Amino acid sequence: MARQPLDLSKLRLETKLAHAGRDRTRSEGAVNPPVHRATTLLIDAADDLYGKPKKTYGIDGMAVQEALRDALVAIEGGAGAVLTPSGLSACTLALMTVARAGGELLVTDALYAPTRRFCETALKRFGVTTRYIDPRIGAGVADLLSQQTCGVFLESPGTHTFEVMDTPAIAAAAHARNVPVILDNTWSAGIYFKPFKHGVDISVQALTKYQSGHADAFVGAALGATSEWALRLNATYKQLGLFASPDDCYLLLRGLRTLSVRLERQSQSALQIAHWLEGRPEVARVIHPALPSHTDHAIWKRDFTGASGVFAIELRPAPPERVKAMLERLSIFAMGFSWGGYESLIVPSGKDIRRAVSKLPEGPLLRLSIGLEHPDDLIADLAQGFEKLA
Repeated sequence: MARQPLDLSKLRLETKLAHAGRDRTRSEGAVNPPVHRATTLLIDAADDLYGKPKKTYGIDGMAVQEALRDALVAIEGGAGAVLTPSGLSACTLALMTVARAGGELLVTDALYAPTRRFCETALKRFGVTTRYIDPRIGAGVADLLSQQTCGVFLESPGTHTFEVMDTPAIAAAAHARNVPVILDNTWSAGIYFKPFKHGVDISVQALTKYQSGHADAFVGAALGATSEWALRLNATYKQLGLFASPDDCYLLLRGLRTLSVRLERQSQSALQIAHWLEGRPEVARVIHPALPSHTDHAIWKRDFTGASGVFAIELRPAPPERVKAMLERLSIFAMGFSWGGYESLIVPSGKDIRRAVSKLPEGPLLRLSIGLEHPDDLIADLAQGFEKLA
């Protein structure tokens, strides 16, 4: 008797993560899809070479890419996904999909630095203006929308400073003027925030972070809320010649299967460490959206179902050499420019961020990504590092 197909829409998150993208016919009965390292596809019928809904080149994606695309839509929602070589390329793809010469993009001031550079260099060369908006602008964005506005780009929480944006209010104002909304949803891993239920048109993620979870694969994704947006993304994707490695896509699918377990552990550990840090005399402020002390906690509680393991702390004033000594004293936390993996990371944020219309914290700012180590060991590591601040 044939097996009944799973209706993933009726299943809980953990079950979705274990089964999304799996298709026995596509993988010839194997649990995981095959990895095709393929460029040329051989076609028997001349009539199938052009103008047919048939895959004709490896860049269109083979079984493993198809499986990952299907899994992402099942988990985050939307009508379709495209896979890119990195998180940054997912952001730039989304921007290029909505940008037009002479147009203006409204972009959150709390933006990932490489995305900011793309807006200020490549898009500027193409005649697109970037106007930065306060991440806490909310419905006030309506006052900045104009005939020239071609898109609104959000990142919530914001890079390094973790402002939580009122996405539904911004989306409502933008849609009233027929302006699309893009969201970098990497922090929530597509798990803790459902963008398309909050008015977002295009959601982008760096799958390199939580979905991979092992610091060994580069992949980005852009998902469209509707079939129209999915088609527009796919058209720009093909025009730019983008492609995601089959080997990296395989690693991403493998990472998805354990994402709920890892993310739950990292979230719990991060919150425990954040609470401990709130009591440390060296720390002026802990910037974690799930803490009641966070300025935007009410918005986070309304719109999110959980928090990932990345947050920041603002230290009390300290000489740069002491902050440097503190960072170099740590033995479990390492310094590195990523997050979401099994290993805990810490970086000083001050030199990596700029703001045009919003304020930066006054004290030294450190970003922490909590891994899978025991939280008590991480707390002990931070405690011995703080000794260097005295």
